[in-house]
Amino acid sequence: MKKTRFLSLALTGTLCVSLLAGCGGSGDGGGAAQTPDAANTSTVQENTGSAFKLGGTGPLTGDAAIYGLAAQRGAQIAVDEIKEAGGDIQFALKYEDDVNVPETAVNAYNALKEWGMQISLGSVTSQPGVSTSALAFEDRIFTMTPSGSSPDVISGKDNVYQMCFSDPNQGLASAQYITEQGLGEKVFIIWKNDDVYSKGIHENFLEKAEELGLEIVSDTTFADGNDTDFSVQLADAQNKGADLVFLPMYYQPASLILAQAKNMNYAPAWFGVDGMDGILTMEGFDASLAEGVMLLTPFNADAEDEKTQAFVKTYQEKFGEVPNQFAADAYDCVYAYYQALTNAKATPDMDAETLCDLMKKEFTSMTFDGLTGVQVTWDETGAVSKDPRGMVIQDGAYVGLD
Repeated sequence: MKKTRFLSLALTGTLCVSLLAGCGGSGDGGGAAQTPDAANTSTVQENTGSAFKLGGTGPLTGDAAIYGLAAQRGAQIAVDEIKEAGGDIQFALKYEDDVNVPETAVNAYNALKEWGMQISLGSVTSQPGVSTSALAFEDRIFTMTPSGSSPDVISGKDNVYQMCFSDPNQGLASAQYITEQGLGEKVFIIWKNDDVYSKGIHENFLEKAEELGLEIVSDTTFADGNDTDFSVQLADAQNKGADLVFLPMYYQPASLILAQAKNMNYAPAWFGVDGMDGILTMEGFDASLAEGVMLLTPFNADAEDEKTQAFVKTYQEKFGEVPNQFAADAYDCVYAYYQALTNAKATPDMDAETLCDLMKKEFTSMTFDGLTGVQVTWDETGAVSKDPRGMVIQDGAYVGLD
């Protein structure tokens, strides 16, 4: 298997630890707060005279910036490629910083609406995404979120769609993968009860595990305020002989769990979800602690197809690191829009509501091949259908399991 190493991102400004906003979460994880790519908290390619105005919100600064910046950069690469190729479908891309706070995301959305946003990339993380998707529904602005994976983002909104697979599907797929691959006989779960991302995955994992006969020796939880000391949970797992610990959470608390387990000489198999994508680039984290950690993610930067290799190469050249799934999902969002707008014969002079009707028709009838999946389809609820991929961390690199 070919290994893809995640390089440190060289950025100016002060770096602070925290974070995560996985394929869609509340973003309590821990990573370096990073400087946005533009001079302020929004970036825009101003070519609006003959381009569709495409807007999105995400954490471009603060604890969850690793996710917002990745999505912004992935989308911008796609916009730049389309511009270079020429043609009638072009985009003016603008991202506003929401610092992973729902109230700020609402303000960011309103700024994009005032700018004239015609189609949207929604919000990068789920909790802001729930707020902004409600506004997009009211305003009839079609939305394709790259990573807002909570079902609440799309529920009851006929014009809000997801590119990444949903939290429930991650739970189901994780239980099935662990069972089919024989990764553990006694499973211990640690999850975060005040996070919609963790909760959604956890509930469906339990349901599928019971169906498959996967033994759960204990099911433990934590919340903000008691998320730094996991000694009680880990001692319980060790005493009950758990040979696999399932971590449906973001990488900041997961990084603490891994470190504390090592100090206890407890070394089970570890299985996470897409919210752990990025742990290797977490500021101050000892990557050796993540050795052997397995997770499901829709994107494999290790893939050898021409499309993935070209994207990874461009991203590395521009930003000094291998892209994560948030970058790949956003890149796919732009190209999915490109395909749908082309098929619909849409033009930039159309208003948002007209485009919304066209996009609903196209996305429910088309099949899309991208970096994060092939033969990708959407149903009328906005939910995406595509398969996750198994990954394992080896020698400081993500390696495909499949």
